[in-house]
Amino acid sequence: MNKPLPPLNSLRAFESSARHMSMTRAAAELHVTPAALSHQIAGLESFLGVKLFNRRARSITLTAAGEYLYPGLHAAFLQIRQTLAGLDRARGERVLVVSAAPGFTAKWLAPRLYRFLGEYPDIDVRISSTITLVDFVADGVDVALRNMAVNQPEDPDLVREKLVELTLLPVCSPKLIGPGGRLEPDDLRRLPLIHDESLTGRAHIPTWLDWLEAAGVDGVAVSRGLRFNSADHALDATVEGAGVLLAHRILAYDDLRTGRLVAPFELELPTGRAFHFVCPKTTEQRPNVKVFREWLRAELKKIDLKAPIVAG
Repeated sequence: MNKPLPPLNSLRAFESSARHMSMTRAAAELHVTPAALSHQIAGLESFLGVKLFNRRARSITLTAAGEYLYPGLHAAFLQIRQTLAGLDRARGERVLVVSAAPGFTAKWLAPRLYRFLGEYPDIDVRISSTITLVDFVADGVDVALRNMAVNQPEDPDLVREKLVELTLLPVCSPKLIGPGGRLEPDDLRRLPLIHDESLTGRAHIPTWLDWLEAAGVDGVAVSRGLRFNSADHALDATVEGAGVLLAHRILAYDDLRTGRLVAPFELELPTGRAFHFVCPKTTEQRPNVKVFREWLRAELKKIDLKAPIVAG
């Protein structure tokens, strides 16, 4: 006679907690209180007759029994999510959900999407603009355009293609230069600086301090100036003449091309990062994913990021 299964909610509580290694994050994901989630896990441990977590003041770790149980449950719930997602897609193959960072969405993707919609009017594109690393299955996302380190290890479940490498260069409004004028790096001692902190916390991202050191300029108070946690907001302020921004060239591309911004100096710093096309291997051959990927490649071929754009 088969042994009865434990309650499904307790299995979900365990799987989520083990995946996040945090009962607080698991409770938020499952929309229950931490106390309720802890009660569910305690019930599962009682049902199985084993301890699944070592509980410490600020952290949890899996016991040997927990480590044995987690892979199978994780695979089972992943299979359920994928099956449900497949059902949703079967109902609406015309929908394409694209996740992209707010800055990339506002400054590069959104101004070009009308061309994709003109070519493929039967595809219903939905943009999810977020800095969060999405879960393709749980969040219902088909394609992500991710800012990633170029040497980041591959994920065996995902397709990844580098679209454009990210470099940083100073940009400013022509208002700060004036008619026929020219800026020198030493002028940065008197001009207001603008800081894009949307990548703060990621290793090895150059800052104003790095650019000034590479340019051989000292005496600039890099602690001053406006700070933004969104690249598009930083660029908008720069267009209005609020100061000089160390910007991602791809994000500043349209403003440079139209003359709303100028690049006063030649020095450009690599970041070791790039925007990548990412999707699950299971959906790579879906028609709407394929045409969107091809459209991205074609759009990026129109851009010459090596063309000189220095003002003056």
